[in-house]
Amino acid sequence: MSKSCIITGKKTTVGNWVSHSKRHVKRKMFANLQTRRLLNPPTGRMVEVTISNRGLRTLKKWDREGKTYDLAKIKKAGGLA
Repeated sequence: MSKSCIITGKKTTVGNWVSHSKRHVKRKMFANLQTRRLLNPPTGRMVEVTISNRGLRTLKKWDREGKTYDLAKIKKAGGLA
């Protein structure tokens, strides 16, 4: 499973925990990634993708607007972003 969203490109980032005394300790911030089986509109088949919650909302918006997209091609290319 990939660790980044195919639509938005979101992935794990690195930052610091900062205590009250300003002591810094490294930490990871994880994107809200889900593995979902989604219907690919051009083919009518189910495709398993790793997508963020924001990416799901983007796909819903694209459906409302009538924008055409192919999840299989996006997945094969490694994502849009």
